Amino acid sequence: MTSDNRNLQNQDQAAAEESPLLTLFRKEAYESMLNRINLASAFKLSPQELRLEIENFVFDFAQERRAQLTKREQIGVARELVDDMIGLGPLEVLLDDDLISDIVVNGPYQIYVERRGIMQLAPIRFRDDSHLLQIAQRIAHRVGRRVDTSSPLCDARLPDGSRVNIVVPPIALDGTSISIRKFSKKAIDLPGLAKHGSLTEEMVRLLQIASTCGLNIIVSGGTGSGKTTLLNALSQLIDPRERIVTCEDAAELKLQQPHVVRLESRPPNIEGKGEITIRDLVKNALRMRPDRIVIGEVRGSECIDMLQAMNTGHDGSMSTIHANRAKEAFIRLENMVAMSGFDLPSEIVRAQIAGAVNLVVQTERMHDGSRKITEIVEVIGVNERGDIEYQHLFKFVPLGETEDHKVFGKFDACAETPAFLEKAIVFGLDKELLSVMKAAKEKNGDENDDDFRKHFN
Repeated sequence: MTSDNRNLQNQDQAAAEESPLLTLFRKEAYESMLNRINLASAFKLSPQELRLEIENFVFDFAQERRAQLTKREQIGVARELVDDMIGLGPLEVLLDDDLISDIVVNGPYQIYVERRGIMQLAPIRFRDDSHLLQIAQRIAHRVGRRVDTSSPLCDARLPDGSRVNIVVPPIALDGTSISIRKFSKKAIDLPGLAKHGSLTEEMVRLLQIASTCGLNIIVSGGTGSGKTTLLNALSQLIDPRERIVTCEDAAELKLQQPHVVRLESRPPNIEGKGEITIRDLVKNALRMRPDRIVIGEVRGSECIDMLQAMNTGHDGSMSTIHANRAKEAFIRLENMVAMSGFDLPSEIVRAQIAGAVNLVVQTERMHDGSRKITEIVEVIGVNERGDIEYQHLFKFVPLGETEDHKVFGKFDACAETPAFLEKAIVFGLDKELLSVMKAAKEKNGDENDDDFRKHFN
């Protein structure tokens, strides 16, 4: 654990044991600061200059009140006042903690965080409902959106790309609710995911070959299963010479390539006008001469436009979809085509899906908090009955738990010859592809349960 994380944990403990004297001092300092400070001048200062000014104010205020506080406590109050003015208040300390992946605010006095896959109550609070609403509105305002009683629902993002959902009264009955899915500050690639046990080296190489060959990939999974993280990792495999257009509700993807155009949807204004949907973005993206289109998540009528894009020369396009299994991803795609208003026979829709989608990569969050790629499914085509035909290339088989309740298992290679072998021949990767699948097949019988227990311990 880093020193920063230890300091944050110490701060958590101190917050849990905070004295009434410190609580009262913070409240009085905040009220006094609002009366004395020139806000217009303060916001012209840099964050570092503002922090120094507020620290000096807090030191002077403590002397005036003869408050029995340590210098560390005074600096802590100053930091909180600065966070209230230009940051996200009590949430700042949680956003700085790299161990936290999710922050859930249920009203001003109940904040939960997820650390290492475990949800726990955080020992911090907002002052009251108005304080929490102020921070929620600041988040929305930064991305040009609004949240209030007339527009009580809002999807937004933080400057680092973290996804935020805000619900305010009267929709939220127990006070303003904020849900933050933190974006990792460190870019995670497929080899990095392999080190964490999410997949094997053979699976990494298979996905690398699939990307080079321009296969269209759908990342499927439930909420919190790591779909966006995996999509970001897969996007790193795209050739930097290609032009990429991304379409998202809230911009989360962090593509490293130089030739990227990022598009973001927009909700309607207070008059109900000006809405730009994901479907609008996908349609427009087709006119922007993209080599690949990456859609953050397909969830509605934009599905038909995505499939048409994948079927008309935009090879190597990617998206995510909510589904608990790879098989269910096909059913959801079919249902979403129906949502788009096209009255097409099921056989035609399935043929469209089979012609567009090459791979479905299923990711799942285990009950111990870890994320694993549980299926890599390859679409073969449509059979005589009109059903989508596919084969498993890899499948995760759980074998049990370790003594510290960590899930362990093995990644079985299920096929020796992928159907996209012909595409691999074009790129000169056919021999490597067969070698990867052969090596993975040989591993199936080489590892035993004890080996896996040792690995996950």
